[in-house]
Amino acid sequence: MKIHSRFFLPAMILCLAPQLLRAQAPAAAPAVRALGVPDWALPGSATHRQVPPPAGFHRPAKIFDTPLGIFEGQADIGGPLLPGSASYDAGAKQYTLNSASYNIWYNRDEFRYLWKKLSGDVSLAADITFPNTNGYGDRKAVLIIRQELEDDSKEAMTALHGAGLIHLAQRPEKNANITESQRVTAQATHAGETPIRIGLEKRGDAFALFVSLKGEPMHQVGSAMNLRFDGPFYVGIGFCSHVPDKSDTAVLSNVVLENSAGKVH
Repeated sequence: MKIHSRFFLPAMILCLAPQLLRAQAPAAAPAVRALGVPDWALPGSATHRQVPPPAGFHRPAKIFDTPLGIFEGQADIGGPLLPGSASYDAGAKQYTLNSASYNIWYNRDEFRYLWKKLSGDVSLAADITFPNTNGYGDRKAVLIIRQELEDDSKEAMTALHGAGLIHLAQRPEKNANITESQRVTAQATHAGETPIRIGLEKRGDAFALFVSLKGEPMHQVGSAMNLRFDGPFYVGIGFCSHVPDKSDTAVLSNVVLENSAGKVH
């Protein structure tokens, strides 16, 4: 499996990606409208395109001070219309996250988030699989550092998408659009397959992406991006189904969370 930087990704993949995602999108149903999902939040399809929210649109997070595994608390960022959930299997070292949510992109997010407050350097990594083979291609399991729990928070994150895309991205300031710094392509992974492992390292103001696609040692991809955070900030894992009225699932296992750089493995 070849790793491509954002500058060398084959033109054909870049051209086909939107069509592939649209082909996987479910059609809007009356139930969606009944939930009050606005047209701009509906997932892309052959006849529809998801777009940024209207200016000034925000919903508060639903915060649960419920520890789970190594994490201090949980939240449904962006107040999704359907509640998310999470569980932890200590024996399997496995977090299962369920969420029906709009996106983690543009200038606001919706997703289920397990978090811990930290300051300083951070190493974060996890194995990721998607049990549902028919989920939306742009669903995202994320490793993410956020300044706050509001939906438009400054953030640095790496994500594995349902269709296999991995990227390193940031929202450079509150209410700004997310920008991508690095991307690689991989084959989507499902329960029972060798999981893809991704990692995010914060070293001062520098953030680096690490990957392991087939069980090889973790290695950094591309150069680091820079973003300044004030401590304390929120560090954790999350999942977004990308379909506001339909819950999906991601499984993140063997999570490493160290309050130090150089510990991603």
